[in-house]
Amino acid sequence: MSGSARKPSPPSKEEIRLAGGRRLRDVIAPHLTVLFCGINPGLYSAAVGHHFARPGNRFWPALHAAGFATRILLPHENRMLLEFGCGLTDIVPRATARAEELSAEELIAGRQRLERKVRRYAPRWVAILGIGAYRVAFRQPQARLGPQPDLLGGARLWVLPNPSGLNASHQPADLARAFRALRRVATSEPGTR
Repeated sequence: MSGSARKPSPPSKEEIRLAGGRRLRDVIAPHLTVLFCGINPGLYSAAVGHHFARPGNRFWPALHAAGFATRILLPHENRMLLEFGCGLTDIVPRATARAEELSAEELIAGRQRLERKVRRYAPRWVAILGIGAYRVAFRQPQARLGPQPDLLGGARLWVLPNPSGLNASHQPADLARAFRALRRVATSEPGTR
């Protein structure tokens, strides 16, 4: 696989506005080490067609800082994640301006869809990117960041902070530490990359 896809131009305000409700293509394959699961696509990401694409989103730098990727990937290179045993999906596929626009019912239904996807593709770990959405979607109001006691479709669960630039609670160094903790555990298992 190659990361030679052409870098998309930034979307116009109109293109961003019209992206509401769009879906992003999953970056997924059978038997990944970690399937990263966002809450839902933002409008900017939906407008350009790539996960975590808004400038200022810290997902790609955190992924590299933790050692999941050999360099900071650009959003349009997201399919290269498969080379590193990782993938991308969302709890709710519908793009919105803010995750707060999602209802509890959408998040719960999204968890059910995610479970079916996990059963089909069998990743070892599913990393949910956002504690608030996890608490609602998984009906775990007391959950904390880190490994979770329950399984999802046979995969182990880990909750990471939301990497959005709007999440001021977790700075880049905090995100790198959280992602690194998952990587240490996920890649220490036999047969992992």
